[in-house]
Amino acid sequence: MHSHIGEKLYSCEICGSSFSGCATLKKHIQIHTDEKPYSCELCGISYIRRSDLNIHMQKHTSKKPYSCNECGSAFSEKSDLKVHQSTHTDEKPYNCEVCGSSFLQSASLKNHIRIHTGEKPYSCEVCDSSFSEKSHLKVHLRIHTGEKPYSCEVCGSAFSQSASLKNHIRIHTGEKPYSCEVCGSAFSEKSNLTRHQRTHTKEKPYSCEVCRSSFSASTSLKKHMQTHTGERPYLCEMCGSSFSRSSSVKIHMRTHTGEKPYSCEVCGLAFSDKSSSRRHQNTHTSTL
Repeated sequence: MHSHIGEKLYSCEICGSSFSGCATLKKHIQIHTDEKPYSCELCGISYIRRSDLNIHMQKHTSKKPYSCNECGSAFSEKSDLKVHQSTHTDEKPYNCEVCGSSFLQSASLKNHIRIHTGEKPYSCEVCDSSFSEKSHLKVHLRIHTGEKPYSCEVCGSAFSQSASLKNHIRIHTGEKPYSCEVCGSAFSEKSNLTRHQRTHTKEKPYSCEVCRSSFSASTSLKKHMQTHTGERPYLCEMCGSSFSRSSSVKIHMRTHTGEKPYSCEVCGLAFSDKSSSRRHQNTHTSTL
């Protein structure tokens, strides 16, 4: 029995869509099963169709056939160009019904909504951590596998995230694109600018649940917590003394090495730590 041209004999049992060929139906079903058999050997991103993988590979080959008529920016994928063009029109057609935030892409809105719902559908099979976005799970898994696919061409340092490599490269270039509007200080990472700005705003968002002391940086809170727990993770390799801070063990090591890097400008007496040097300096000023 021969089918007529244009006749669609193959139907999807899930959504009812019809197709003229069995192969086309098979590819369509992958949308429902989340099966993505075509994977990039360089970064691991997977796709339903081989054609999508081929388009993605252009990101690695630097081939960018799609150009913006407005500013000349070039892209490897047509969809990326379309999203970029929206930056010129400020068009953000996808709106969150909860908070009113708007987005360029429907996928971005979908991910955003999980902030309100608390949904984290992507779980790590190793440690049970869960994530709202599949890309976040993928990056997290590298903690367990030790995979670091992004390498610095200058020094060879490797990173698990492309953003980390981007920040690292600024060490070599000296680029500091994030500037403080109050004092003009510049930083290579946005997170460092955020911490710095708290010196102006006096904001201290990290609070100790034991004594309610507050801090401007999470690292400062972590160090403070050691005063309550008694944890002293930093050990002297020579005598076994333990300390709560790495800076303390560094100063302690000078008792073994005899190093005294801080000298009195008045009499030349040297000290192993800055605070002792400062106290000594005061003996001169008090006698004047």
